Amino acid sequence: MNFPYFLSKRITRGSHRRFSQLIVRVAIAGIVLGLAVMILSIAVLKGFKAEIIQKERNFNGDISIFAQNLNEGYEISPFSIDKEGLEKLLDIDGVAKLEAYATKPGIINVNDEVEGVVLKGIDSTYEQSRIDAMLIKGKGIDFRNDSVPSSGQIIISSYTANRLHLDVGDDFLMFFVQEPLRKRKFTIVGIYNLGLEEVDKTFVIGDIGVIRRLNNWEEESIGGYEVFLDDFSQLDLVNERILDLLPGDLYAQTVMESFPEIFSWLGLLDINTIIILVLMIVVATINMISALLIIILERTNMIGVLKALGMKNRGIRRMFVYHAIYLIGIGMLLGNVLGIGLCLLQHYTHLFGLDESSYYVSYVPIMLSWTDVLLLNVGTLFVCIVSLIIPSALVAKIDPIKAIRFK
Repeated sequence: MNFPYFLSKRITRGSHRRFSQLIVRVAIAGIVLGLAVMILSIAVLKGFKAEIIQKERNFNGDISIFAQNLNEGYEISPFSIDKEGLEKLLDIDGVAKLEAYATKPGIINVNDEVEGVVLKGIDSTYEQSRIDAMLIKGKGIDFRNDSVPSSGQIIISSYTANRLHLDVGDDFLMFFVQEPLRKRKFTIVGIYNLGLEEVDKTFVIGDIGVIRRLNNWEEESIGGYEVFLDDFSQLDLVNERILDLLPGDLYAQTVMESFPEIFSWLGLLDINTIIILVLMIVVATINMISALLIIILERTNMIGVLKALGMKNRGIRRMFVYHAIYLIGIGMLLGNVLGIGLCLLQHYTHLFGLDESSYYVSYVPIMLSWTDVLLLNVGTLFVCIVSLIIPSALVAKIDPIKAIRFK
């Protein structure tokens, strides 16, 4: 029979001391709130990062291939890669797809308003499911529509639509500053909202053929390729392999290099989360140490009697550690229920919203990983149990004669 465990159960079930009960409840509440906050912090951080990174990936690809140009801006140099070269790029382990694109700056003049934008040209092979996911009204570019040629269709952002008082079905003229000045008439077929200010303020989406004709490019010329990967964690490795295959006049750049400000900001969120985790673990640990010290002090007479009857310090310490582990277990169980419950509530209802112009998303995104939950539970349990060694060592310093007289 495990006598220390038996005594710990008696202490747990038979304790009616109000002061120690209050301290125990405070300690349990600290573990509940600490674990719940840690679960929420990890889920929100991972969801937030995944949501923003996915938006950047959907619009810009994971890696961009383009011609090296001394002139910075959206006026890019044309190039083409033969079929054999494309096959070599697609054969790179981790590369899922290549999408051709081109960009050209222009000015929209409509409703007595002027707005500078960049036309992003795509072709019929472009996977428009990513564009469809951004659309809030209308549809994507229809390259098989005979009544409205693809060269006359355009998708604008909700920001541009609101600025220029435009809607699906409206027409406008877009001017391209070159020699000679050229203009094209477009019909709005869709309105998108990505939630990334630098994209929504800048880009409209149309047919790459318009850019080819405006720039007098050859039919196969493009402005660049967007490379999409199977695994985003292999980004740098795949980028190096692509650079090894490209000729000297072409360059490959990751989405993290293209938008360093956003990814640096996301990196700072990791530091904030680590600080929160450390603070929550420290609070829970201090609460448990305080609770166990008070429980030991209130049981001083009992400790003296047990020592007088011949029970070793080690057995008495185990008794109090078993009791503390039971309390930690209750706190962790309730903490998991609260933390996971709030995560599921937010994930399915989007109850808590955000200012999209400041945070790039309209609600608090959640990415709950059961691996993270398991690691948080194991880590919390380990730290709390290790911290119990300090107060339980007090048992060895208690003199049985003085303890029996203690009131």
